[in-house]
Amino acid sequence: MHAGIRPQLSELIALRQMAAQGRQARRGHYAVSGRAASTMRGRGMEYAESREYVAGDDARHIDWKITARTDTTHTKTFQTERERVTLLVADTAAALYFGTRVRFKSVQAARAGAVATWSALRDGDRLAALRGSRQQSLVPPAGGTRGALRVLDALTRWYAEPQADDAGLQFALERAARVLHPGARAVVLADPASANAVPAAVWSALSMHVEVQLLLLVDPLEVSPPDCVLPVATAAGRMRFDLGADAVRNAWHEALIGPVEALLRQLPGRRMRVSTLSSDDASDAWLSTAGLRSPA
Repeated sequence: MHAGIRPQLSELIALRQMAAQGRQARRGHYAVSGRAASTMRGRGMEYAESREYVAGDDARHIDWKITARTDTTHTKTFQTERERVTLLVADTAAALYFGTRVRFKSVQAARAGAVATWSALRDGDRLAALRGSRQQSLVPPAGGTRGALRVLDALTRWYAEPQADDAGLQFALERAARVLHPGARAVVLADPASANAVPAAVWSALSMHVEVQLLLLVDPLEVSPPDCVLPVATAAGRMRFDLGADAVRNAWHEALIGPVEALLRQLPGRRMRVSTLSSDDASDAWLSTAGLRSPA
Protein backbone atom coordinates (compact mmCIF):
# COMPACT_ATOMS: atom_id res chain seq x y z
CA MET A 1 0.00 0.00 0.00
CA HIS A 2 1.30 3.44 -0.90
CA ALA A 3 1.12 6.35 1.51
CA GLY A 4 -1.48 8.85 0.46
CA ILE A 5 -3.61 6.36 -1.46
CA ARG A 6 -5.18 4.43 1.40
CA PRO A 7 -5.51 5.63 4.99
CA GLN A 8 -3.78 3.62 7.68
CA LEU A 9 -5.24 3.18 11.15
CA SER A 10 -1.83 3.92 12.67
CA GLU A 11 -1.66 7.35 10.98
CA LEU A 12 -5.17 8.23 12.15
CA ILE A 13 -4.25 7.31 15.71
CA ALA A 14 -1.09 9.42 15.48
CA LEU A 15 -3.19 12.47 14.58
CA ARG A 16 -4.28 12.67 18.21
CA GLN A 17 -1.26 14.91 18.81
CA MET A 18 -2.24 17.22 15.95
CA ALA A 19 -5.75 17.62 17.39
CA ALA A 20 -4.27 18.49 20.78
CA GLN A 21 -2.07 21.32 19.52
CA GLY A 22 -3.21 24.69 20.72
CA ARG A 23 -5.84 23.24 23.05
CA GLN A 24 -6.03 23.42 26.81
CA ALA A 25 -7.83 20.85 28.90
CA ARG A 26 -10.94 22.40 30.36
CA ARG A 27 -11.37 22.58 34.11
CA GLY A 28 -14.39 21.53 36.07
CA HIS A 29 -16.18 23.54 38.72
CA TYR A 30 -14.31 24.63 41.83
CA ALA A 31 -11.00 24.35 39.93
CA VAL A 32 -11.02 20.56 39.98
CA SER A 33 -8.70 19.53 37.18
CA GLY A 34 -9.74 17.12 34.48
CA ARG A 35 -12.08 16.96 31.53
CA ALA A 36 -15.25 18.91 32.17
CA ALA A 37 -18.62 17.71 30.95
CA SER A 38 -19.79 19.11 27.64
CA THR A 39 -22.19 22.01 27.73
CA MET A 40 -25.59 20.73 28.77
CA ARG A 41 -27.95 20.67 25.80
CA GLY A 42 -31.31 20.20 27.54
CA ARG A 43 -32.95 18.16 30.21
CA GLY A 44 -31.94 14.86 28.66
CA MET A 45 -34.16 11.88 27.86
CA GLU A 46 -32.90 9.23 30.31
CA TYR A 47 -35.52 8.53 32.99
CA ALA A 48 -34.28 9.16 36.53
CA GLU A 49 -37.26 8.87 38.92
CA SER A 50 -40.82 9.97 39.64
CA ARG A 51 -41.81 12.42 42.37
CA GLU A 52 -44.93 14.24 43.48
CA TYR A 53 -46.13 16.92 41.11
CA VAL A 54 -45.58 20.53 42.15
CA ALA A 55 -46.93 23.70 40.58
CA GLY A 56 -44.92 24.63 37.50
CA ASP A 57 -43.98 21.08 36.48
CA ASP A 58 -44.57 20.19 32.83
CA ALA A 59 -47.90 18.36 32.63
CA ARG A 60 -46.59 16.37 29.66
CA HIS A 61 -44.28 14.46 32.02
CA ILE A 62 -46.92 13.24 34.44
CA ASP A 63 -46.33 9.61 35.42
CA TRP A 64 -49.85 8.30 34.96
CA LYS A 65 -49.11 4.79 36.25
CA ILE A 66 -47.82 5.95 39.63
CA THR A 67 -50.49 8.67 39.79
CA ALA A 68 -53.20 6.03 39.36
CA ARG A 69 -51.62 3.67 41.88
CA THR A 70 -51.05 6.27 44.63
CA ASP A 71 -53.96 8.60 43.88
CA THR A 72 -51.42 11.44 44.02
CA THR A 73 -50.15 13.21 40.92
CA HIS A 74 -46.54 12.31 40.15
CA THR A 75 -44.22 13.61 37.45
CA LYS A 76 -41.22 11.99 35.79
CA THR A 77 -37.77 13.49 36.13
CA PHE A 78 -34.93 12.88 33.71
CA GLN A 79 -31.18 12.52 33.99
CA THR A 80 -29.48 15.61 32.61
CA GLU A 81 -27.63 14.73 29.44
CA ARG A 82 -24.06 16.01 29.80
CA GLU A 83 -22.22 14.08 27.11
CA ARG A 84 -22.79 15.48 23.66
CA VAL A 85 -22.62 13.13 20.67
CA THR A 86 -20.39 14.04 17.73
CA LEU A 87 -21.38 12.07 14.64
CA LEU A 88 -19.03 11.82 11.66
CA VAL A 89 -20.99 11.54 8.41
CA ALA A 90 -18.72 10.12 5.71
CA ASP A 91 -19.41 10.73 2.04
CA THR A 92 -17.99 7.79 0.07
CA ALA A 93 -18.61 9.06 -3.46
CA ALA A 94 -16.20 7.72 -6.07
CA ALA A 95 -14.92 11.25 -6.79
CA LEU A 96 -13.13 11.29 -3.44
CA TYR A 97 -10.76 8.44 -4.35
CA PHE A 98 -8.52 10.70 -6.38
CA GLY A 99 -5.65 13.08 -5.81
CA THR A 100 -2.78 14.85 -7.54
CA ARG A 101 -0.72 16.13 -4.60
CA VAL A 102 0.38 14.52 -1.34
CA ARG A 103 -2.66 12.25 -0.91
CA PHE A 104 -6.04 11.24 -2.25
CA LYS A 105 -9.03 13.30 -1.15
CA SER A 106 -10.37 10.12 0.48
CA VAL A 107 -7.23 9.86 2.63
CA GLN A 108 -7.53 13.51 3.59
CA ALA A 109 -11.18 12.89 4.51
CA ALA A 110 -10.14 10.06 6.82
CA ARG A 111 -7.39 12.18 8.36
CA ALA A 112 -9.68 15.18 8.87
CA GLY A 113 -12.26 12.86 10.38
CA ALA A 114 -9.62 11.55 12.76
CA VAL A 115 -8.69 15.10 13.82
CA ALA A 116 -12.38 15.84 14.42
CA THR A 117 -12.72 12.63 16.42
CA TRP A 118 -9.79 13.36 18.71
CA SER A 119 -10.91 16.98 19.15
CA ALA A 120 -14.42 15.90 20.10
CA LEU A 121 -13.05 13.28 22.48
CA ARG A 122 -10.97 15.94 24.18
CA ASP A 123 -14.18 17.94 24.65
CA GLY A 124 -15.76 14.98 26.41
CA ASP A 125 -18.10 14.00 23.57
CA ARG A 126 -19.22 10.52 22.67
CA LEU A 127 -18.24 9.52 19.13
CA ALA A 128 -20.29 7.88 16.36
CA ALA A 129 -20.05 7.51 12.58
CA LEU A 130 -22.10 6.51 9.57
CA ARG A 131 -22.00 6.62 5.79
CA GLY A 132 -24.57 6.33 3.02
CA SER A 133 -25.14 2.59 3.11
CA ARG A 134 -28.26 0.48 3.37
CA GLN A 135 -26.23 -2.54 4.49
CA GLN A 136 -23.79 -1.16 7.08
CA SER A 137 -25.10 -0.03 10.42
CA LEU A 138 -24.21 3.07 12.40
CA VAL A 139 -21.03 2.97 14.49
CA PRO A 140 -22.90 3.56 17.76
CA PRO A 141 -22.02 6.41 20.14
CA ALA A 142 -19.34 5.57 22.66
CA GLY A 143 -17.03 7.60 24.82
CA GLY A 144 -13.34 7.42 25.60
CA THR A 145 -10.50 6.09 23.51
CA ARG A 146 -12.48 2.94 22.73
CA GLY A 147 -15.21 4.98 21.08
CA ALA A 148 -12.65 7.00 19.11
CA LEU A 149 -10.88 3.87 17.84
CA ARG A 150 -14.15 2.41 16.58
CA VAL A 151 -14.74 5.53 14.50
CA LEU A 152 -11.15 5.57 13.20
CA ASP A 153 -11.39 1.92 12.22
CA ALA A 154 -14.55 2.67 10.25
CA LEU A 155 -12.93 5.63 8.48
CA THR A 156 -9.93 3.47 7.57
CA ARG A 157 -12.17 0.84 5.97
CA TRP A 158 -14.58 3.24 4.27
CA TYR A 159 -11.86 5.35 2.66
CA ALA A 160 -9.58 2.48 1.63
CA GLU A 161 -11.41 2.09 -1.69
CA PRO A 162 -14.70 3.11 -3.34
CA GLN A 163 -17.67 1.49 -1.62
CA ALA A 164 -19.82 -0.63 -3.90
CA ASP A 165 -22.96 -0.09 -1.82
CA ASP A 166 -22.68 3.72 -1.58
CA ALA A 167 -26.22 5.14 -1.36
CA GLY A 168 -25.15 8.78 -1.50
CA LEU A 169 -24.61 11.65 0.88
CA GLN A 170 -28.27 12.62 1.01
CA PHE A 171 -29.18 9.17 2.30
CA ALA A 172 -26.50 9.51 4.99
CA LEU A 173 -27.70 12.97 6.06
CA GLU A 174 -31.33 11.89 6.28
CA ARG A 175 -30.26 8.98 8.42
CA ALA A 176 -28.18 11.28 10.61
CA ALA A 177 -31.21 13.54 11.15
CA ARG A 178 -33.19 10.54 12.38
CA VAL A 179 -30.63 9.24 14.85
CA LEU A 180 -29.26 12.46 16.35
CA HIS A 181 -30.88 14.11 19.36
CA PRO A 182 -31.08 17.90 19.72
CA GLY A 183 -27.79 19.39 20.85
CA ALA A 184 -25.61 16.86 19.05
CA ARG A 185 -22.95 17.76 16.49
CA ALA A 186 -22.50 16.36 12.97
CA VAL A 187 -19.17 16.63 11.13
CA VAL A 188 -19.82 15.93 7.45
CA LEU A 189 -16.87 14.89 5.25
CA ALA A 190 -17.90 15.37 1.63
CA ASP A 191 -16.96 15.92 -1.97
CA PRO A 192 -18.34 19.29 -3.14
CA ALA A 193 -20.38 17.69 -5.92
CA SER A 194 -22.04 15.36 -3.41
CA ALA A 195 -22.84 18.18 -1.01
CA ASN A 196 -24.12 20.44 -3.79
CA ALA A 197 -26.54 17.72 -4.96
CA VAL A 198 -28.22 17.55 -1.54
CA PRO A 199 -31.43 19.63 -1.42
CA ALA A 200 -31.28 22.67 0.83
CA ALA A 201 -34.25 21.29 2.80
CA VAL A 202 -32.17 18.29 3.87
CA TRP A 203 -29.40 20.52 5.22
CA SER A 204 -31.99 22.68 6.98
CA ALA A 205 -33.68 19.67 8.58
CA LEU A 206 -30.36 18.49 10.00
CA SER A 207 -29.07 21.87 11.19
CA MET A 208 -32.39 22.80 12.78
CA HIS A 209 -31.62 20.73 15.88
CA VAL A 210 -27.91 19.88 15.69
CA GLU A 211 -24.69 21.76 15.03
CA VAL A 212 -23.34 20.95 11.57
CA GLN A 213 -19.77 21.27 10.30
CA LEU A 214 -19.48 20.57 6.58
CA LEU A 215 -15.93 19.93 5.40
CA LEU A 216 -15.48 19.99 1.63
CA LEU A 217 -12.56 17.91 0.34
CA VAL A 218 -10.89 19.39 -2.74
CA ASP A 219 -7.76 18.77 -4.81
CA PRO A 220 -5.41 21.54 -6.02
CA LEU A 221 -5.96 20.52 -9.64
CA GLU A 222 -9.71 20.97 -9.25
CA VAL A 223 -9.65 24.44 -7.75
CA SER A 224 -6.62 25.83 -9.60
CA PRO A 225 -6.21 24.08 -12.96
CA PRO A 226 -3.04 24.80 -14.97
CA ASP A 227 -3.21 26.76 -18.20
CA CYS A 228 -2.13 23.89 -20.44
CA VAL A 229 -3.30 20.83 -22.35
CA LEU A 230 -4.11 18.20 -19.74
CA PRO A 231 -4.13 14.49 -20.71
CA VAL A 232 -6.66 12.47 -18.72
CA ALA A 233 -7.27 8.71 -18.64
CA THR A 234 -10.95 7.77 -18.42
CA ALA A 235 -12.96 4.58 -18.72
CA ALA A 236 -13.65 5.54 -22.33
CA GLY A 237 -9.95 6.02 -23.08
CA ARG A 238 -7.46 8.87 -22.96
CA MET A 239 -8.71 12.42 -23.45
CA ARG A 240 -7.04 15.81 -23.70
CA PHE A 241 -8.40 18.98 -22.13
CA ASP A 242 -7.12 22.27 -23.47
CA LEU A 243 -7.36 24.31 -20.27
CA GLY A 244 -6.12 27.34 -22.15
CA ALA A 245 -9.42 27.51 -24.04
CA ASP A 246 -12.06 29.73 -22.46
CA ALA A 247 -14.90 27.30 -23.12
CA VAL A 248 -13.03 24.45 -21.42
CA ARG A 249 -12.03 26.56 -18.42
CA ASN A 250 -15.61 27.78 -18.04
CA ALA A 251 -16.91 24.22 -18.12
CA TRP A 252 -14.22 23.20 -15.61
CA HIS A 253 -15.23 26.04 -13.31
CA GLU A 254 -18.90 25.14 -13.54
CA ALA A 255 -18.27 21.47 -12.77
CA LEU A 256 -15.59 21.67 -10.08
CA ILE A 257 -15.31 25.16 -8.62
CA GLY A 258 -18.91 26.30 -8.91
CA PRO A 259 -20.26 23.76 -6.38
CA VAL A 260 -17.70 24.87 -3.77
CA GLU A 261 -18.55 28.55 -4.27
CA ALA A 262 -22.28 27.84 -4.10
CA LEU A 263 -21.99 25.89 -0.87
CA LEU A 264 -19.80 28.52 0.78
CA ARG A 265 -22.30 31.18 -0.23
CA GLN A 266 -25.58 29.45 0.56
CA LEU A 267 -25.14 27.08 3.51
CA PRO A 268 -23.32 28.84 6.36
CA GLY A 269 -25.71 29.92 9.09
CA ARG A 270 -26.30 30.00 12.80
CA ARG A 271 -25.86 26.27 13.32
CA MET A 272 -23.88 25.36 10.22
CA ARG A 273 -20.28 26.00 9.25
CA VAL A 274 -18.70 25.21 5.91
CA SER A 275 -14.94 24.83 5.37
CA THR A 276 -12.73 23.57 2.55
CA LEU A 277 -9.68 21.35 2.89
CA SER A 278 -7.29 20.64 0.05
CA SER A 279 -5.61 17.27 -0.21
CA ASP A 280 -2.20 18.95 0.26
CA ASP A 281 -3.22 20.96 3.35
CA ALA A 282 -2.39 20.05 6.91
CA SER A 283 -5.25 17.82 8.04
CA ASP A 284 -6.15 20.14 10.92
CA ALA A 285 -6.10 23.34 8.85
CA TRP A 286 -9.90 23.62 8.98
CA LEU A 287 -10.23 23.46 12.78
CA SER A 288 -9.60 27.13 13.50
CA THR A 289 -12.66 28.12 11.45
CA ALA A 290 -14.84 25.21 12.54
CA GLY A 291 -15.39 26.09 16.16
CA LEU A 292 -13.86 22.81 17.34
CA ARG A 293 -10.62 24.21 18.66
CA SER A 294 -9.79 27.04 20.96
CA PRO A 295 -7.21 29.50 19.63
CA ALA A 296 -3.64 28.65 20.48
